Amino acid sequence: MALRFEILGRFNRARAARLTLPHFICQTPLFMPVGTQGTIKGLTNSQLEDIGCQIILGNTYHLALRPGAELIDELGGLHKFMNWQRAMLTDSGGFQMVSLLHLADITEKGVTFQSPVDGKPMLLTPEESIQIQNKIGADIIMALDDVVKTTITGPRIEEAMYRTLRWIDRCIDAHQKPDVQNLFGIVQGGLDPKLRDICVTGLVKRNLPGYAIGGLAGGEDKDSFWRVVAQCTAALPEDKPRYVMGVGYPLDIVVCSALGADMYDCVYPTRTARFGTALVPEGVLKLKHKAMANDDRPIDSSCTCMVCKNYTRAYLHSLVTKDAMGSQLLSYHNLSYMMRLSKDLHTSIVQGCFPEFVHSFLRVQFPMGDVPQWVCNAMDVAGIDISACCDPFTSCQD
Repeated sequence: MALRFEILGRFNRARAARLTLPHFICQTPLFMPVGTQGTIKGLTNSQLEDIGCQIILGNTYHLALRPGAELIDELGGLHKFMNWQRAMLTDSGGFQMVSLLHLADITEKGVTFQSPVDGKPMLLTPEESIQIQNKIGADIIMALDDVVKTTITGPRIEEAMYRTLRWIDRCIDAHQKPDVQNLFGIVQGGLDPKLRDICVTGLVKRNLPGYAIGGLAGGEDKDSFWRVVAQCTAALPEDKPRYVMGVGYPLDIVVCSALGADMYDCVYPTRTARFGTALVPEGVLKLKHKAMANDDRPIDSSCTCMVCKNYTRAYLHSLVTKDAMGSQLLSYHNLSYMMRLSKDLHTSIVQGCFPEFVHSFLRVQFPMGDVPQWVCNAMDVAGIDISACCDPFTSCQD
């Protein structure tokens, strides 16, 4: 096992920890930006370091296509190839196979898909996914799982969960670098509590370095979303990191952290930046709106990032969706916001003022007290009283 996970503070289910990985010592809760092909679009590595990025995520499927796992391995691994000194996580490639490609077919052998190069059928097995990730060299690598959307019901969900358990053993057997790379298993089971329990129990028996909660953020309702997270975090080991995959909305991260999750990733902060939207404490700021054209204020007066210190809303309005610089500056700001959110979550838990942080966050996001019902339900389970943030006549809205 090539990681150390030390809990530094708690509030009920929420925890703040020090996660020591081969390339970096991280503080959790943490958000991981998605760098599809070894780069976060529009940002340099030094900029990522400046804003406090601890781990970046690389996509195994895309990296295997270009520049290729063999070349990355020959040149010393992805850290050296892209000159990134901090930690990295690579996904298994399975999600991209199913979501991006036509005619993907999942069997016991693996995922069969059409080559985007010549259209010929190709097969990604659990063994090959791990071999590719071993060559790429990330600190954390993900097991290949049978990916099914949470909106699907019926026997396919059960089939995928049991196949995921069978595949984890193949991934463990194929893993050649457990001393320098940490293999995480992925909890599947859709929205079925019994299937999720079976999967958690099976994965925990394998004593893996860490565990991910998969199959969420795919269109399910928010009440189902938080209940799956709550169920899984309650059952996963206390001394191992818990990673909720595909979660990037700030409100979701605050709720999941209250429920005991530690790690998150999503394209949302950078993708929404490319559409001209900035993340702010109140929610979002749409810089394409005409009202921004002569607004000489920064995106967020409370933000200390380079963008908010140097550029006005009016200037950014003139750039967004028209000039590449616009998306670069907004991506920088949005990721700065996510890193600051992560740091504030960690600090508030360590200092024993997490409920106060949650109250402050919700009051700014919902100044009328109209906190969604699912947030009220989740915080109740997390043991955090948010009644002071809620107007009894407008709160708990669906």
